[in-house]
This record gives sequence, structure tokens and C-alpha cells, in this order.
Amino acid sequence: MLKITILGSTGSIGRQTLEVIDGLKNIEVESLTTNVNIEIMFNQIKKYKPSIVCVVNEKKGEELKTELKEKGIDVEVIVGVNGLVKVATLDKITLVVNAVVGNVGLIPTLEGIRNKKNIALANKETLVTAGKIVMEEAKKNKVSIMPIDSEHCAIYQCLEGNKKREVEKIILTASGGAFRDKTIKELEDVTLDEALTHPNWSMGKKITIDSATLVNKGLEVIEAKWLFDIDFKNIEVVIHRQSIIHSMVEYVDGSIIAQLGTSDMRTPIQYCLTYPKRVKNKFKKFNFWENGELTFSKPDTIKFPGLKYAFDALEEGGLMPTVYNSANEKAVELFLSNEIKFLDIYIIILDAMKTYKVRNIQDYKLEDIIEIDNSVKKYVENKWRKK
Repeated sequence: MLKITILGSTGSIGRQTLEVIDGLKNIEVESLTTNVNIEIMFNQIKKYKPSIVCVVNEKKGEELKTELKEKGIDVEVIVGVNGLVKVATLDKITLVVNAVVGNVGLIPTLEGIRNKKNIALANKETLVTAGKIVMEEAKKNKVSIMPIDSEHCAIYQCLEGNKKREVEKIILTASGGAFRDKTIKELEDVTLDEALTHPNWSMGKKITIDSATLVNKGLEVIEAKWLFDIDFKNIEVVIHRQSIIHSMVEYVDGSIIAQLGTSDMRTPIQYCLTYPKRVKNKFKKFNFWENGELTFSKPDTIKFPGLKYAFDALEEGGLMPTVYNSANEKAVELFLSNEIKFLDIYIIILDAMKTYKVRNIQDYKLEDIIEIDNSVKKYVENKWRKK
């Protein structure tokens, strides 16, 4: 019996994870967490009967406690960020599914690893900001980190059974996002609703905006560098509009292995939950006759400079990827609240990277990452938040 904690169970990935579990045997949901969405959490508690849940927002947590008590449902409710750590380190669990958004997922993941829990990771920021520390801890504690992201899960599968020294490069595919056909001029006045309409995938708001800016692909480049222990100069991004090939690995002999399938996040989620086995499911299967065209092109880093900034951050090294991520995280928050324009996201990221000179900080600790993350977000907040 696989006993799991799902961090961020009320979000897009969290809900799809539970949907996958519905079709599997021998998986028990021990714990669930949310930030504020207690309506969905209440229904999840009734269905999956976890022993403990965490609500990060303390006020919402108290509301959930009251509702559960009134309905006679007995489940322990804890609150706050420390609650995430507690449910990620429960003695009963063997797997933590990290599906939260932002740097809030970092510490629970690290503590889960230190307590010998395997990780199914959908939270990019954990490896983007602290990849070196996280991977060292995973190796030290002999736990596995399975990537849920469709691109990284694809790479993981393409590497199976092959030798690392034979890898020439990793090729990440990108749909191009909602604005792949717009000009820079047209991007000046795009609306929030337009940015939240992804052409291929159904995802949460933050990742959908990141996809529209191509920053999401930048985050994935940084994540891949740590996850697969590869030089970022051997990572390439290709625009593949159909999102059929989820990513590829090229080997030294010129052979390229690709992982293909429908645009359905449940497939990589199930792969992580059932690995090393593959289990039959009822998901829609790929039909070659209905998908007669595969196209590839170079990403336009003039129109979408956020991708270039990710490579720049890796080139500078140190804590610069943390600055990149933190500035973007706050910029997307401001865009989602209609306080900045779409193109301002790039301006904010570049400004933060120029302001924070952290390239020489190589021997950094978790405390340094947290300090820089807070500092960058406060800097962006003070400079761009409407008064």
C-alpha cells in the first residue's frame, strides 16, 4: 500500500492526481493540503478520508475546522507553512506529491527528503531556487525525485536504460503559449483573460501565464539542469505547437529518443505514482491519423526574452536563478491582479537580475535562498505595486 501526502491537493495538478488515484489500486491518501480553497478541500476530505489536512491560510483553516465539526467529520486540521512540513514528514507516508505553486514548496520538500520520503515533483520552484541543495539531499538520503511536469517526465522516460555519458543534449519542447502568433506590438495590450487561455493544456493560472511569457520554459531549463545533472549548454528548447512530443533526448551517435502522447497531465502523474510499472487506464489515447502534422521552430527570444533570461541566470550562476524565479513569481502575481501589463513581467525580471549581484555566491545555504527570495519579492512589490 502506497501512502501519500499531496501538497496542493485543491490545485490543478492536485485534483488530477486524485483523479488518477481513483483509477488505481493500493494507494491511500494520508494527507491533503490547500492554501485557501476550503470548499474543494471539504469535499476531498469526505471522499478520501485523510487522517490529517493542512490549510496554509490560518483564517481559512479555522473556518474548515468549524465546518467539519458541524458536520461531524473527524479529521485533524493544522494550519500555516509549518503544517506543510508536518504532513510532508509523517511516519506513515512513503511519497510526497508536491503540487503547490511557488517557493512555499521548497522547505516541505527538503524536510520530506530528509525524512526518507520519495518525491513526485510538480513544483518547479523547488529545483529552480535550490536545485543544488535538494539534489544533494536526495542523494544523501537515497530517495528518488520523480518529475510530474510532462517535459521532465518525458526526459526521464527517454533516459531509461541508457548511459548518462552517452547523452549529447536534452531537448525541451514548448507549445509557444497563448501569444505565439502575436507581434511584440500586439503584446503591449493583451488582456489577462487572453493570457489565461492556453492553446493545448488546462493548467493553473500561474503556470499558464508563465507559458504565455515562455518563462515557464526557462524555469524548466533550470530545473532540468539539476534534475538530470547536465550542463545547461546541453539543453535546447524547441517550439512544437502541437504538444504531442513532450520532450526528447539526443545521444552522441545522433539518435533522438522522444516521448509522445496526448496533452493530458494525468499520464505523467500516473507514471510517477506507479513507477516502475505501467498501468492500464481509460485516458484518451493518441491517434496518429487525427494528428497528421508535427512542426518545430526556434523560440523567439526577442519577443519572449524571459527564456533568454533563464539561460543568463544559469550563466551567472550562484543565486541568480533564485532572483529570476522570485522576480517572475511576484511579477505574475501583479499581472494576475491587473496591476501591471504583460510586457512589464520581462522588465521586472531583468531589473531584478541587474539589481541583485549574486553571481559570486556559490557556497550558498538554504537560509541565503530564503533571504534573497524575500528580498527580491519585497523589492518588486515596493517598486511596482500600485499604492
